[in-house]
Amino acid sequence: MMHLGLSVTYALALVTSALAVPSQQLDARQQPFKSTAITSHAEPWAMAFLPDNRILVTERRGNLRLVDPATKSMATITGVPTVAYGGQGGLHDVALHPKYAENSIIYISYAEAGTGGAGGAVARATLTLNANGGGALSGLEVIWRHSQKASGGLQFACRLLFGPDGALWISSGEINQMTPAQSMTSNLGKMIKLYDNGTAFAGNPFASQGAIQAQIWSLGHRNPLGIDWDAQGRLWEVEMGPMGGDELNLIVPGANYGWPLVSEGRHYDGRTIPAHRTRPEFAAPKAFWVPVISPPA
Repeated sequence: MMHLGLSVTYALALVTSALAVPSQQLDARQQPFKSTAITSHAEPWAMAFLPDNRILVTERRGNLRLVDPATKSMATITGVPTVAYGGQGGLHDVALHPKYAENSIIYISYAEAGTGGAGGAVARATLTLNANGGGALSGLEVIWRHSQKASGGLQFACRLLFGPDGALWISSGEINQMTPAQSMTSNLGKMIKLYDNGTAFAGNPFASQGAIQAQIWSLGHRNPLGIDWDAQGRLWEVEMGPMGGDELNLIVPGANYGWPLVSEGRHYDGRTIPAHRTRPEFAAPKAFWVPVISPPA
């Protein structure tokens, strides 16, 4: 319960910082719980709790911060790779290895520059903390990256989540390229399941096909920014649609969720997209929103 309360409190502090709205300006009558500002951040993206209740916080410009809620202090973790900051890109998620208490390994996702623009990448490294409240990453290794890069800096997603079986899940956005979400030779627009070292999980639905196909758990995603488990062990995902059509999806192995062939929204230039009901072979969202609500997690 202590972890949940602290998480909610600090999440509110991050939202307040991201919106640049002083916490005292929020109407307390609109809040079902109490919020307390702890530290201020520039474009915070994600956080992960260490066993000692300190919090790793990513900032999109490329900073990884270590926050101590007890003292309301903040320090910087060095050794973070250079990120492609711009558009929606930068330093994204952070997650602890399931055996972090034994191996001190953490994972980060970020936008990586290269030929053609930028794409998502996931790296793991050893985190060494120091007596000054900060720390450093060492032995950083990229274990996964988008199979192509693109200009524009859009729709990277790259949310990280470990499952009950110790596998690493990556929500892969389609970096505004649309059609690769339907291609089995691309890992864009997919839910990815890997072992902790970045190799494809043996139980994946397309594992026998090898190569990129072996990484894929589901396909047809646009910008899947949130993934988590429910009490029954089911994986849920929230996905940002185009102009309208944000989705809540129950993720099942081998399913195709239809993007860009179907959506409950439309293209930004006004062109229509067939709705899910017109193509029953695609998995329909359990809920969708028009207009959008932009669900980030």
